[in-house]
Amino acid sequence: MNGTAMTPQTAAQAEEILRDIITQNPRIVLDAPEVMRALLTAHDETLGQNIVDLRSVAMHRLEAQLGRLEETNRSVIAAAYDNLAGTQQIHRALLKIMEPTDFGGFLTMIGAEMVDILRIDYACLILETQTQSPDPNLAPLGPVVKPAPIGFVSHYLSQNLEAKVTLRTVTKPDVFVYPEATGPVGSEACLQLDFGAGTLPGLLVLGAKDAEQFSPAQGTDLLTFFATIFERALRRWLT
Repeated sequence: MNGTAMTPQTAAQAEEILRDIITQNPRIVLDAPEVMRALLTAHDETLGQNIVDLRSVAMHRLEAQLGRLEETNRSVIAAAYDNLAGTQQIHRALLKIMEPTDFGGFLTMIGAEMVDILRIDYACLILETQTQSPDPNLAPLGPVVKPAPIGFVSHYLSQNLEAKVTLRTVTKPDVFVYPEATGPVGSEACLQLDFGAGTLPGLLVLGAKDAEQFSPAQGTDLLTFFATIFERALRRWLT
């Protein structure tokens, strides 16, 4: 060394040479603990606008991922609680269906306790009959049961006839199904009833003022199970 001071030009050249050496062989730094400690110590003091703080970026990403996981966890728990509540609701309604000892009591239960348990606003049991005129055996049984001509069920559903349960919004309530509605009907669940070979079908319509209570996007497993048990219970009074 001749003691000559390093000029800006020579300093820049030395920096470039050092950068090339480290780039070509990074283990020179990685294998030197004292160099790594010096770099980490100097990090907070020399951090500039063009230097990315990778630790900070990683932390922010982890926090964002944790937030998404927590939100997903809350959604899953909420869905589980809703599903459990729905299952218990259906079970209570089915137990109530088994209680009546006569057809009149069964129909009264539909318009009273079953409506309350399922938290709906309207219930209508439609039974297709051979004649156009109302069946005299059904007429005295109250407003819940509606004798209807053959083909009414398929006409009312108009589509999705293969499904046991149809969930949909209601824009214009049918006056035959909802003759005594005291308010708007926003949505309904239509449960097709099959009483066996050689018999005409039926339809149980559950109506709600809330337009979002029954939606095509919802699952129908519980209501399908409910419809199956309901039609078997009703079959006792129709045979």
